[in-house]
Amino acid sequence: MALKQPDRRLLDRLRQGDERAFEELMLEYQAPVLAYVHRMVGDPSLAEDLVQDVFLRVYRRVESFRGQCLFTTWLFQIAKNRVLDELRAQARRPTAAVELSDAMVAPEHAPELDTEIDETVAAIWRAVAGLEIELKMPLLLRDVAGLSYREIAETLEIELATVKWRIYTARETIQRALAGQELAPEFARATTALRPVLEPQTTPSPI
Repeated sequence: MALKQPDRRLLDRLRQGDERAFEELMLEYQAPVLAYVHRMVGDPSLAEDLVQDVFLRVYRRVESFRGQCLFTTWLFQIAKNRVLDELRAQARRPTAAVELSDAMVAPEHAPELDTEIDETVAAIWRAVAGLEIELKMPLLLRDVAGLSYREIAETLEIELATVKWRIYTARETIQRALAGQELAPEFARATTALRPVLEPQTTPSPI
């Protein structure tokens, strides 16, 4: 489901420095932005810090947003740029390895999952974490953040057809990774937890 857009009056209040408007905006969009950033950087604590920075930039730059694109597109452009800045910084400095188990965020219905399903879900996220960044970024914007294909194209500044192909390729890559881990018996049941990432593989079609 695509993210809804904020009311124009809310943005007007935000431009006027209304702190309550900023709180309302955070309440509406913090969760999808955090989910996306977390999966991009793999560290939940770092993700929280980056998201705070993202929204601080939104607050400081809201005057520059004049509806030239959807607000969610503008918001995730800021998030994308902040993530890329962080990943470049990490590449320039040695860092301690992050245990993937520490980076896992279980689905809301995780208590209902048995051990096999939980292992499959973890394997799915490991496969996502292993994707090349040009595949991971559009996949997460679509399946975690909930952006439309067109919004993703604008956010990443690439062609719509490229977005569809990269997401298709990312899902194919995840499927292949799981196929080699003898997870087939539990794979179908795990789709209940992560249906968007695991939707049936078909060639990209217009959205």
